[in-house]
Amino acid sequence: MYGIGVVYFITVAASMRAIQTANCYHIEGYNAACTHGNITTYMLMYGAVQIVASLIPNFHSIDWLSVIPAIMSFVYSLVGFVLGLANVMCISTKNGKLKGSVPGIQVDTQAKKVWLIFEAFGNIAYAYPYSLLLLEIQIRLSDTLNSPPAENKTMKKASMIAISLTTFFYYRCACFGYAAFGNNTPGNILTGFNEPYWLIGIANACVILHLVGDIRYSAVFAFVESWFANFSKCGLMNIIKLPLLPPLELSLFRLLFRTAYVASTTAVAILFTYFNHILAIYFPVEMCFVQKNVETWTRKWIALRAFSFFCLIISIVGLIGSVEGLISAKLKG
Repeated sequence: MYGIGVVYFITVAASMRAIQTANCYHIEGYNAACTHGNITTYMLMYGAVQIVASLIPNFHSIDWLSVIPAIMSFVYSLVGFVLGLANVMCISTKNGKLKGSVPGIQVDTQAKKVWLIFEAFGNIAYAYPYSLLLLEIQIRLSDTLNSPPAENKTMKKASMIAISLTTFFYYRCACFGYAAFGNNTPGNILTGFNEPYWLIGIANACVILHLVGDIRYSAVFAFVESWFANFSKCGLMNIIKLPLLPPLELSLFRLLFRTAYVASTTAVAILFTYFNHILAIYFPVEMCFVQKNVETWTRKWIALRAFSFFCLIISIVGLIGSVEGLISAKLKG
């Protein structure tokens, strides 16, 4: 979850700069030197907003926060898909030759090719963070569901629908994006388009609204604060009575911990502003066998263990490729 928070900072900053860049090119032309400040400024702005949002009581439980990110993600995914398709159709009409190739990016050494493949595996693994999504769903279900259907059935249905829709858009955006940009395809596909500038602005604004309202690390906050309350043997909240005003609930630990957590993700994002490399740093969570009492060495046990081992291997090679990419990018920068 910490890594996802870092990626959010980089994505929002890139989207904010992409909006200004697209507007600049539209007004001044594509030969203009459109540079709009350091990306660090955008990250600091987003960090300030996230600190305020993380301190709002029960912010993650607000009903409309679940609806708005879903709508926003659908809008910018659809825009990315449509723009990629439009560019491919335009290229096909002009010369009938699409960009990209089967071998992919040309590199100097075979070792570099291996690092890029490892990193690509990590990116794909990050795109399907099942364990984190299931944790978020289960936290929400435990707060809202008190009657049938059972949690496991609801989670399975929600997961299948979400995975099917995201896979549909992943494939369309990836295929048409690569056909349009070839080996120069950006990590964030929306940053590769400049026209129509108003549509690019809407799509990137949707990305920003989505990530501002998606407090992905709320589960971390809940876990740490619950542990602290039990460990310290005192209540997390302190009630301060003010004259002529209603009692004010304040938690010094919550204020300090949440602020420090968001500030640390901001610092890491500023140090490593490389979208694709950060994406690949992802660790899988071991699935729990206890809930369904899966017996040892049964077909289901073997299949789940094999799947878990496969995810572990993908995560290891993804981590290796990502770390190598981060170091190389930092040295070049």
